[in-house]
Amino acid sequence: MAIVAAMAVPHPPIILPEIGRGEDKRIAKTAAAYREVMRRAAELEPDTVVITSPHATMYSDYFHISPGKSARGDFSAFRCPEVEIEAEYDVAFAKALADACAEEDLPAGFLGERETALDHGTMIPLYFLQPALKKPVKVVRIGLSGLSADVHYRLGRLIQDTAEKLGRRTVFIASGDLSHKLKEDGPYGFAKEGPVFDEAVTEDLGKADFLSLLTISPDLAEGAAECGLRSFWIMAGALDCQRVHAELLAHEGTFGVGYGVAYFTPEGEDDARDIGRQLIDAETQAIAKVREQEDAYVRLARESLETFARSHTMLPVPKDLPGDLQDRRAGCFVSIKKDGRLRGCIGTLAPGRRNLAEEIICNAVSAGMHDPRFPQVTPDELPKLVYDVDVLSEPEPIDSPKELDVKRYGIIVQNGERRGVLLPDLAGVDSVEQQIAIARRKGNIGAKEKVTLWRFEVTRHV
Repeated sequence: MAIVAAMAVPHPPIILPEIGRGEDKRIAKTAAAYREVMRRAAELEPDTVVITSPHATMYSDYFHISPGKSARGDFSAFRCPEVEIEAEYDVAFAKALADACAEEDLPAGFLGERETALDHGTMIPLYFLQPALKKPVKVVRIGLSGLSADVHYRLGRLIQDTAEKLGRRTVFIASGDLSHKLKEDGPYGFAKEGPVFDEAVTEDLGKADFLSLLTISPDLAEGAAECGLRSFWIMAGALDCQRVHAELLAHEGTFGVGYGVAYFTPEGEDDARDIGRQLIDAETQAIAKVREQEDAYVRLARESLETFARSHTMLPVPKDLPGDLQDRRAGCFVSIKKDGRLRGCIGTLAPGRRNLAEEIICNAVSAGMHDPRFPQVTPDELPKLVYDVDVLSEPEPIDSPKELDVKRYGIIVQNGERRGVLLPDLAGVDSVEQQIAIARRKGNIGAKEKVTLWRFEVTRHV
C-alpha cells in the first residue's frame, strides 16, 4: 500500500502566525486540525509527499509537474519574506510519473514552467508538515488543469501506480480552499452557491463519497468561486480501489472563504470503489438520457456537427423536420458544452439562411469548428457533447436598462461597429448591470463609452 495517507487542506496565508498577527486565532479550529493531520502523516514516516496546488503552474489542457532537484519560496507576497520554505524534489518519482502519463496519453509533464519558486498552496502544507517530520521527505509538486474530472482522477490513479512501482511510502496532500464567496463582507463577496458548495463538498469529503465529489455541478462550483475541487479529484484517484476511512476535522468560513481539513486512511483494496469506472458509467448514462430527451432542434444541431466533424461535409437538411424548422426564418445561437463547461457558442442575431433548419446547421458547425475561444471539436469528443439551441425573436431597441430582465431578455450593446451580445438566463449572471458589463467586454466596449441597447427574447431548446 504505497499511498499511506491522503488529506485535503486549505492554504490561507493568514493561518500562519507570522502573517495573521493575531487574526490567525479566528481560525484556530482549522489550525489545530492542520497540525493534527500533519502529525498523523509524519508518524507514518513517508518517503515522498505529493502536493497538488491550484497556485502551481496551471494550464487548461496540461498538468505541470515541477522539474528540477529542489525549490524554495517565501511569503514576500504577504509581507512576510522572513518565512521561507525549501523542498527537495523526488526526481525519480516525478520522472516515473511523467513517463506513466506519456504511456497513458495523459497530458502531463515538465514542460512550460513559469515560476520555479514554491507557491503558497504548496508552502503552507509544508509549513505545518516539516516541523513534525521524523525524517526529511522529498516532494512532488503538481499543478491542476482545466481538464475534466475523469482526467484528474486518472492522474491520481497514476500517482498511486507510481508510488507502488517505486515502493515509496507516499502521503498525498490536496491543497485547496473551498468557496471564496461565503460572506458579503469577505474579500470576494457573497454568492448563493458558496454555502451550498461548501456543504456539499465537506459532506463528500467526510464520507469519502468521491463519486459525488467528481460529479458536482460545474455551475455550482463556478458560482462558488472555489479553488480546490480539482485537487480533491486527483486525491480521489490516488485512493482508487481502496477502502477508505475518512474524517472531516474542521470546516470554517470566518473570513468569507471556506477552509476544510479532511484526512483519509487507506484500509486495503476494495474493487467496489473503482470510482473512475463508476464516473464514466454515470456520465455515459447521463448523456444517453440527454439524447433521449432531444427535440428536433437539438438533434439537428448535434447531427450537423457530428457529420462535419467526421466527414468534413455539411449535413443536408433532413426532409422529416417540423414545419417551423422548414418554413420559418430566424436568428439562432447554438451552444455546446462538455463536462458541464462551454465548448463553443456561435449564433446569428438575424436570419441569413433560407430557413431555420439551415441556420441551425451552419451555426452548429461554426460553434464546434470556428469559435475562436476553443480548438476545433474532434470526433473523439462527440459522445460527451451536449447542445442548446436558442431561437431568437427580432431584436428591439430600448431606451433604458430598466427595460431589461436577465432571465427573460438577451441583450445587444453597440458602439459604432463594435457590438457585444449576451443570451438571457445564463448561470452566474444575476443582474442587469452584470449582463451589460459582460456584453460590453465581449464587444470590447469600455465601461463608460456610450452604447445603444437592444433586447430580444429566445425560445430555448435543451
